[in-house]
Amino acid sequence: MTYEVLLDDLLGWLEAQGIERATFVGHSMGGKVAMLLACRHPQLVERLVVVDIGPRDYFWPGHRQSFAAMNELDLGDLRSRAEAELRFEARVPSYPLRKFLTTNLDRAESGEWRWLINLPVLTTALPALEKNPLIPADCFAGPTLFLAGGRSTYIEPADHAAIRAHFPAAHVETIAGSGHNPHMETRAAFVAAVLRG
Repeated sequence: MTYEVLLDDLLGWLEAQGIERATFVGHSMGGKVAMLLACRHPQLVERLVVVDIGPRDYFWPGHRQSFAAMNELDLGDLRSRAEAELRFEARVPSYPLRKFLTTNLDRAESGEWRWLINLPVLTTALPALEKNPLIPADCFAGPTLFLAGGRSTYIEPADHAAIRAHFPAAHVETIAGSGHNPHMETRAAFVAAVLRG
């Protein structure tokens, strides 16, 4: 799995849906896909909102712990998402992140739990997904908002120059009380910021 493959999937979906131009909001890994879309296919992007991720390489030790927790979770005897959250506590100290991880669990009609995501593929692809998908020439001149979590380190002041190199019209806004998941942690402030533009 690479960002180019994810971009191809997105392009195929947009074509199948008959969507010629839209506003795109992408968080974290989805933000990297949205950045790549805007830079490589600007005609499709009316407005871009990138949530708590920047155009740079990352090393995510916390993600490795999260993936380990998800891979270790025994779905065979799981009774609820709340129980999964409890089992994650040892490896995932963040309550909002545990909540977020369990949104990827689904219960089949048979009553068995399953992952909605392709967990083995994502686990294997994590090092590639940490990389910046943009090349120096990638640029999107349209309206762009970068939303940073005030308690997150995913967008630092040092990243602003790289953001503006690829997105010259970008506005960077920080949601003070949020970590990496402002859409979950500070929903009202997140929605207001997206609507404000």
